[in-house]
Amino acid sequence: MIQNPKIVVTFLIILRLLSISVSSCYGRPLSSDLVSDGVHGGGGDTLLRMMSEDDDVCEQTYGFMPCTTTAMGNLFLILVYGYLMYLAATYLSSGSELLLEILGPGLIGGLLLPMLGALPDAMLILVSGVSGSVETAQSQVSVGMGLLAGSTVMLLTLVWGTCVVVGKCDIQNDVALDLQDTKGFSLTGSGVSTDIWTSYAGIIMAVSVIPFLVVQLPQAFTSSTGRHLSVLIALIISVSLLISYCIYQVFQPWVQRRRLAFAKEKHVISGILKHLKQHALGRLCTEEGEPNLEVLKKLFIAIDENKDGSLSPPELRALVVGIRLDEINLEEGDAVKTVMRDFDTSGDSKIEFSEFVNGVRKWLEEAKGARAASLEAGPETMKYLDDFHEQTRREHYFLGDQSDEAAEGVESSRWTSTKAVLLLLVGTVIAAAFADPLVDAVDNFSSATSIPTFFISFIALPLATNSSEAVSAIIFASRKKLRSASLTFSEIYGAVTMNNVLCLSVFLALVYVRGLTWDFSSEVLVILIVCIVMGVFASIRTTFPLWTSLLAFLLYPFSLALVYVLDYVFGWT
Repeated sequence: MIQNPKIVVTFLIILRLLSISVSSCYGRPLSSDLVSDGVHGGGGDTLLRMMSEDDDVCEQTYGFMPCTTTAMGNLFLILVYGYLMYLAATYLSSGSELLLEILGPGLIGGLLLPMLGALPDAMLILVSGVSGSVETAQSQVSVGMGLLAGSTVMLLTLVWGTCVVVGKCDIQNDVALDLQDTKGFSLTGSGVSTDIWTSYAGIIMAVSVIPFLVVQLPQAFTSSTGRHLSVLIALIISVSLLISYCIYQVFQPWVQRRRLAFAKEKHVISGILKHLKQHALGRLCTEEGEPNLEVLKKLFIAIDENKDGSLSPPELRALVVGIRLDEINLEEGDAVKTVMRDFDTSGDSKIEFSEFVNGVRKWLEEAKGARAASLEAGPETMKYLDDFHEQTRREHYFLGDQSDEAAEGVESSRWTSTKAVLLLLVGTVIAAAFADPLVDAVDNFSSATSIPTFFISFIALPLATNSSEAVSAIIFASRKKLRSASLTFSEIYGAVTMNNVLCLSVFLALVYVRGLTWDFSSEVLVILIVCIVMGVFASIRTTFPLWTSLLAFLLYPFSLALVYVLDYVFGWT
């Protein structure tokens, strides 16, 4: 019993294409029937006969793939090859997720998965300029640029905006509340929130456009000299950014764990101070801001259950029981360790009264220095402790702690590993095999319809190579949680970053090695505008109201219109 029908569909499509190829090469001439169902003299497929008209001048990819010079025929081939590239992207995505379940983040999540996600785009860009003469490569390379710009714009406009719409929750105090969606389509009252790591991903995405700026400098100054050198410099910068990004992604989980641990410790401090304030028979501080020894002495005696004049770990555990540690996914034992580390300066695993006073003094000074207090909070009101507690809770929330989601064990890891490798292998083979025929079909369709190849590849090809990422992002966003929204937008920003460094590196290498002309000023401008606008949004805010989705949606037609006006009205190309 076959468990994956997509593999069967892929196999049947490939067989059909091969049958078309064999028939066209070894059967009757192309000018009659491209494919026959076995009945000669008019029993052939109508669509394929439409494809075969005037096919005597078309050039077959690899010498045997089907080809045509008609618009309908090439549209059919674009749909078929596009579907195969979509399947390749789906297989790569599924195999990557299986590997991530087994091996976790770091090397796999940071290095391998982003590269595999960009592999179909990179393949199409590579084949668009690697074959044929320099003149042919120069004409076809616009397919690669259209795909590069189209993927970036589609992800940051249509997909980004859709994720905001399907993932919207009620916004309260500038935070979208998980699983609460009662305000309908309020432009300001509903939206999504993401963690700060997503903001970092947006900033990195904005920085990744630097190679575009470098390669565009000679065109900006209308300089004919140095264009080849600027391509080389941009290539070096792009590869350097790619390596740096992968290194950051590998070590980012470790950095995230450290930041989370620090945020949890701060929340323990704020929670204990708030707890002491609520149970103190008096103020914790004097008018001068110093610890109130009389009040602290009463608290110390109340905590010291065995009355031995010191606080032991079991007694501290009884203290932290009253603090809501569940909201930061912290065990009571970890909270006790935090207190002992900050208070027990003698290292004897006991806290004397003097150590208790000095520890409270240090924590109070930290709370005052947090600058989280509201206008009415001050030393005389002690409200800054409540503000400090709320600040630490929000900091932990926006760090996106995943520790409360128990990791499910992967059953039959050997079979899962084998399945992941097979999916990756099948996806890679399909992407490598059908990238070149797809580029040729787009080029031939452009010739047949007089539609510029850029616009065909800008609109159509991203649907094939990025559909799986788009569907996955939208499904995650529909879960209506900060964690799922953070994952959604991080994947979008990461995919665009890979476009800007990995795919651009491939593109620049083609231009430099083959001596092609860099003449994509309007396309580069569109990429810069969209990446910088959305990157600025991601860097300055973690909550996105619904009105931001309208801005994202409008950027898509704006990008198409801008390229058309610059190229065909002002003659930039």
